[in-house]
Amino acid sequence: MMLPPTLEKLVPDYIKRFEAYIPSKPDDELRKIYGCSKLYRLNNNENPLGPPETARRAIEAFPPAQASVYPSGDAYHLRYRLADIFGMHPDQFLVGNGANEVIAFVIKAFCQQGDNIITADKTFAVYEWVAEFSGFEARLVPLVDYGFDARGMIDKIDERTKILFVCNPNNPTGSWWNECTLRSFLDRIDGKRIVVVDEAYREFVRNADFPDSMALIGKYPNLVVFRTFSKMYGLAGLRIGYLAGSKEVVDIIRRTCIVYSVNTLAQVGAFYALADREHIARTHEIVRAGKRFLLKELDLMGLPYVHGEGNFVMARLPMSDSLAYRKMMKRGVMVRAMTGFRFPNWIRITVSHQEALEAFVEAVSGIMKENGEL
Repeated sequence: MMLPPTLEKLVPDYIKRFEAYIPSKPDDELRKIYGCSKLYRLNNNENPLGPPETARRAIEAFPPAQASVYPSGDAYHLRYRLADIFGMHPDQFLVGNGANEVIAFVIKAFCQQGDNIITADKTFAVYEWVAEFSGFEARLVPLVDYGFDARGMIDKIDERTKILFVCNPNNPTGSWWNECTLRSFLDRIDGKRIVVVDEAYREFVRNADFPDSMALIGKYPNLVVFRTFSKMYGLAGLRIGYLAGSKEVVDIIRRTCIVYSVNTLAQVGAFYALADREHIARTHEIVRAGKRFLLKELDLMGLPYVHGEGNFVMARLPMSDSLAYRKMMKRGVMVRAMTGFRFPNWIRITVSHQEALEAFVEAVSGIMKENGEL
């Protein structure tokens, strides 16, 4: 849509170049469009268990009259709870309306005109998007063996580089840096830039060599760690995530925060979700069993795949991923088409409960047979 000339002059060039993200329609509308009576959501890496029982009870007990009162502007009780868990000071935490908001907090806090950020070319796209629509350059480094390239990122640094974003484990490939790799990277940066380690899928990791990034903050004051309640804790619909760092760095980031952006119900759910260790164990079992089933079935269909830590698997199809998406939707299965992640002809599948994974296998094998690929 063309703007009138008078309004066109108001729009910065970097906004004109940027394309808006178009979210999918609600499930009820999707079922109408594709003619399916049931929809298995395997596209957003949501936890099929939903929120922990402790969080459910707290949400159900929330008094409706309290909805008229503004939430805690700085998520006071949740920050103190996080501080207790990680042995840190409450002022070392900031809570945001999902991880997307805390990404914006950090970029706004440290970048100015002419600056750049560095990340991978095939990772969670919001680092790149927020930088670009804020008028800053996003320098993208190709993955090596489906993982972040530490040397390549360092080689991209110049005097205007402010932030380096590392998704660990990486979404969508599941690759990850161990503690030795992360420490070496931080040592090379030598405190001269902000290093963000996004650990949205940290709670799914069971490998003992995965870094304890929270413990590293004391040694590396330029380190900022992101975590979320959307994935393991099943609170994606309430939109709540947080960052942690040194008090000095978090104090700078806090100046860019929008108070009252995290609603009271999200804060309550997150506070109580942290107490439920059984929920994590049950989720681990679902992911372990689901991956074992899914990888076996992908092997039987002859589909190449990539997986690592996290509750997702990527598979390469012998056809367009967007075409496969539409065909699978008609069968009531929703996956993530990966062209937008710069992985054309790949799909990402959330590891979910058995019924959903069986529906996926039936759907993908069905469309491959239609195409004469199976």
